[in-house]
Amino acid sequence: MFQSSRKPKSGLGSALAIAELVYHSVVRNVRKQHNNAFAAIAMNMMQTVMFVVAFYIMFSILGMRGAAVRGDFLVYLMSGIFLYLTHVKALGAVAGSEGPASPMMQHAPMNTIIAIASAAVGSLYIQVLSLFAILFIYHVAVTPITIDQPAAAFAMLLISWFTGCALGLVMLAIKPWFPSVVSIFSTVYQRANMIASGKMFLANSLPGYMLAMFDWNPLFHSIDQARGFAFINYNPRYSNWEYPLWVGLVLLMIGLMGEFYTRRHASLSWNARR
Repeated sequence: MFQSSRKPKSGLGSALAIAELVYHSVVRNVRKQHNNAFAAIAMNMMQTVMFVVAFYIMFSILGMRGAAVRGDFLVYLMSGIFLYLTHVKALGAVAGSEGPASPMMQHAPMNTIIAIASAAVGSLYIQVLSLFAILFIYHVAVTPITIDQPAAAFAMLLISWFTGCALGLVMLAIKPWFPSVVSIFSTVYQRANMIASGKMFLANSLPGYMLAMFDWNPLFHSIDQARGFAFINYNPRYSNWEYPLWVGLVLLMIGLMGEFYTRRHASLSWNARR
């Protein structure tokens, strides 16, 4: 009786309330990795740098640098690694977000959609900050870089993030029913994309029989298109950006329907299944 009645909010007020909840959840997700948000970003940057160094050494030892597009070789490497890490990090963040049985869901304003949105936005936030920090350091300390169409190249990064979030949402919906299967699939998918993403080669350089082994992968199309926008000397002929976008939208719809079904049955079956 001491609580004031909740007044109905307008559409704008509801949107601002949801945005505030997502913001606080993003901060919580970022700080969950490390108490210091700067340390969390630094750790992510170190992981990206280690990927770049490892692939640079591998390309140099195997003599594969000639297969890269004409231009800055490290930008060629980073264009693949950035999109790959953004994709798999988004998948892992969304698939690992809090489900309907989480204790956080007992707080009235909180729901699974806000948890999913905050995990996705938090992952993108860290990856984008790491991207700009690494490119700035490389541009200032090593050599100036030029990206032919930076806005379009960044759009390919967003598409990679979007497809990762959509697939992660499908995994999140399935995980309570088949947790072991989802864990194994996520691990295999991330490891397979080390090669299947196409970050180590160009689609234009592949023969037809090999191209058929990779063009099913939306990340393969995103990376190849990003290199087409980043380098003036490369024009991708066997990939397009519409395919990963449509795949992401289809997976998003499937994931939302699956998450809705799982959320409705959580209170009925979770305790019995565990």
